[in-house]
Amino acid sequence: MNTTRRTFLKRSAVLAASLPFARLGLEGVETPAAPLAPLPAGARRGLLFDDTDLPRIRANARHPRFAALWQSLHEADLAADRDFLANKVRLNNHVVDLLKVQKIMERACVLYAVEGDPAQLALARTAIRKMLEYPEWDSFIEGGRQIFGLQRAPEGSIALLLALDWLKGALTPEEVAAIEDAVATKGAPACATAIYGMKYPDRVQGWDWNPRSDVQDFRHINLKRWPLILNSTNLKIIPTAALGLIACHFHGRRPEAAGWQDLARSCARAFATIYGSDGSYDEGVSYWGYTTLHLALFAEALWRTQGIDDRALIDYPGTARYALGMTMPTLPSDHAVANFQHVEGFMMPLLKPEFDIVNFGDANGAVDVSVAAWIGRTKRDPLAGFVARDIGEARYLYGLIWYEPEAPVAPPEPALLDQRLANDLVLSRTGWTARDNVLALRSGGPANHEHADRNSVLFKAYGERLLHDPTRAAYVAHQPRWILRLTPAHTAVLINGEGHQYHDGHEGTNASWAFARVVAYATGPGWMTVSSDATDAYQLVNRQVARVVRTLVYLKPDVVIFLDRVTLSDGKASVQVRFQANNEDLAATLSLPGDNFLIARPRASLLGRVARTPGLVVRLGQLPLAEKDGSQPFAEVESAAAADHEILTVCTALPVNPAERGVLGKNTGLAAAGHGASAHGELRLSREGSVWRVQGTHAAQRINVSLDTADALPAITIT
Repeated sequence: MNTTRRTFLKRSAVLAASLPFARLGLEGVETPAAPLAPLPAGARRGLLFDDTDLPRIRANARHPRFAALWQSLHEADLAADRDFLANKVRLNNHVVDLLKVQKIMERACVLYAVEGDPAQLALARTAIRKMLEYPEWDSFIEGGRQIFGLQRAPEGSIALLLALDWLKGALTPEEVAAIEDAVATKGAPACATAIYGMKYPDRVQGWDWNPRSDVQDFRHINLKRWPLILNSTNLKIIPTAALGLIACHFHGRRPEAAGWQDLARSCARAFATIYGSDGSYDEGVSYWGYTTLHLALFAEALWRTQGIDDRALIDYPGTARYALGMTMPTLPSDHAVANFQHVEGFMMPLLKPEFDIVNFGDANGAVDVSVAAWIGRTKRDPLAGFVARDIGEARYLYGLIWYEPEAPVAPPEPALLDQRLANDLVLSRTGWTARDNVLALRSGGPANHEHADRNSVLFKAYGERLLHDPTRAAYVAHQPRWILRLTPAHTAVLINGEGHQYHDGHEGTNASWAFARVVAYATGPGWMTVSSDATDAYQLVNRQVARVVRTLVYLKPDVVIFLDRVTLSDGKASVQVRFQANNEDLAATLSLPGDNFLIARPRASLLGRVARTPGLVVRLGQLPLAEKDGSQPFAEVESAAAADHEILTVCTALPVNPAERGVLGKNTGLAAAGHGASAHGELRLSREGSVWRVQGTHAAQRINVSLDTADALPAITIT
């Protein structure tokens, strides 16, 4: 081997499977936080902060990092809030109205604590009284008798307990007693029933929808298996954390508190195993934020109130690195993005481009500052400090409590540009800004909030999503945008037009049975290769499937080689490989120059060159959605019916002006720039026996790659 030739053979799935556990020295260097300072005599420590923390919290409210959040709090219409609380709240509507009451209360409490505005105090007290008016705090019932809580009762209990700290000294003893009584009698039993049922599903009499709760959009969902299903999802840790905070608040004051705490701690410890050894999380990074935040809330309250240190249940510095890896900022579009309603009272979230993420599954929210700030503060971890300062969005009010502007900060080390996570997600990038490029492969197993997306690929280049994973899929199966969850809506493989196994949604957004596994992975200077085997997932639909393996070769910054191999054990089938365009803003243009496909976005384009074989067809298509439900176009490569298929596609990306590769200017549009397929250089795709070759140039980059398919895994040579 010489310095100009880099050759590696992908021979051993056993070796590849061990790679996620070789941590590459990327763990954070943990320096424990200093012990809590003693409080003055007679003072009681707050769950998350003390009076002595208020000056820092007030300074954070004025910090540029929280400017957008703070502005949004001030933009609230207090008159409309008062009218809603007085005249419009439905005391049987937990999904929308109770949440809105809680949010009004939280906002008003924080604004009062920071600014001392008496109007905010009055609004907070009104919202508290309205929450206490609710006879029940959640939409679920166990055995036809006991309300149990998954979000509303847990979140509401936490919010009310924190209100006691935010409004310390401003509430009457009677108001404090009313809050504590409601949390102890409505919140705690609801949370305990939920997590007890998940811990002991054989003891559940029967979970169902609360007949007195207004949940008509969801009542068709069957909850029979939810004690099992939810045990490994974010909806376990929310009531766990809430019960834990309730126990901390009542520690030494109510006899039930010790039992609540034991149950909550046991469930938190069990749930911690859901995280990968590297801190990765299966439900997607937005659910990671929600879940990890609540784990941190419980751990922080335990430490502060009793000195019990559960702040290492998971690899918190590692999980900050997971969150960083899943960020994928893009550039804003000049075109409006349509909004879609999820259910009554909830619009599907619109993610701001600067906070874009690798959105495998239902992941639909930015990485939040709060968890990273807590990790940086608690573990003195510089990379978590970097995430808290420079990455993602300040969405939750907890960031105001934990953020430290002077915390140690260090940018990501170069090794983090390429990551194979313990859950078999693969990420490869050129950097961390909107103008950097990111390639992401969805391998791995089932997860709550997943899609039928095994071996699907997302590619962002020059500020644009060029190979897209559609966002804002419906959570309810009878809604049209449920189709966005299925394999045909992903940059993935179909066999006879069918995707791999998925469920019908009658139990919600729970996991399927579909597995894919990374069987080879390697990186080097300027390149990454990976092979992922999704055979199991497709065999659940078609027993004749013997192999579905996707191999990617990423030549940074903007060349991605796809080799899709499909084999049937008996009979023949056609194979389709789809490449999804981002048309959320209706600004994508697809065309078929020559025998190839071109996906054009305002700032960049992607040319897909397809190696010609007998019976191969390249076409354009569109998912069957009505105009009101969005537009999702794709390019499709179809291989005619056969027992064996090898489909080679080489995708190249360019910014609008190739001379500005990596330095993007104004969004002038591809047509104005004269940017077509010819700008993508000259590449030759050929085959000699079992060896595929890709040779030529793209944007002054010389390319010479061979993929030998003589063995089960291709041997790849990059020269």
